[in-house]
Amino acid sequence: MLVAIILSIGCNTPFTPRPKGYFTVDLPEKEYRVFDSAGFPYSFEYPTYATIVPESDSASQQPYWINIDFKEFNGRIYISYKPIQGQSIYKVKTSTGYRDSVVQNSFEQLREESYKLTYKHTVRASAIVDSFFTNSNGVSGIFFYVAGNAATSKQFFVTDTSRHFLRAALYFDATPNEDSLSLTSEFIARDMRHLINTFRWK
Repeated sequence: MLVAIILSIGCNTPFTPRPKGYFTVDLPEKEYRVFDSAGFPYSFEYPTYATIVPESDSASQQPYWINIDFKEFNGRIYISYKPIQGQSIYKVKTSTGYRDSVVQNSFEQLREESYKLTYKHTVRASAIVDSFFTNSNGVSGIFFYVAGNAATSKQFFVTDTSRHFLRAALYFDATPNEDSLSLTSEFIARDMRHLINTFRWK
């Protein structure tokens, strides 16, 4: 009889659906320090809560490729640098496997490659917006915003069109989800804009 009473009370309790939500994220204060490593052809400011590590896969052939790690957010900005009129090595598929192909870099080729890498995300992107910028140091480039559940939502490149070309892209070590990543993505996007505004060639 007691069980019947409990069940009858439980059945009369109104059901209230809970809204879909995500974990809260404690965001640190914005503070910056200078990256100005000897021998590097560029410098910029990056946040104190991030660390810079060399790109280990290409350290021998691409010594100026680095990553900015945001361990607290499982995020990383991949930075690649290629000298215009320098050489790049690409893997080319042949009937007998892959082989190295040496290509001389041109501004047009590097710019086209950057656009292609960005627009590879059109399968999952709901929109891609690019905007031209020039900072107070005279450095120019293009910033890409990729909307939707793409693997990377923020990318940019900077160049002087004659000697230097640098590309950066933000990735998270998580399943792409614009809603759940929007807070940290926008937080790091502010750091990317600060990096752009303080960027200079050496």
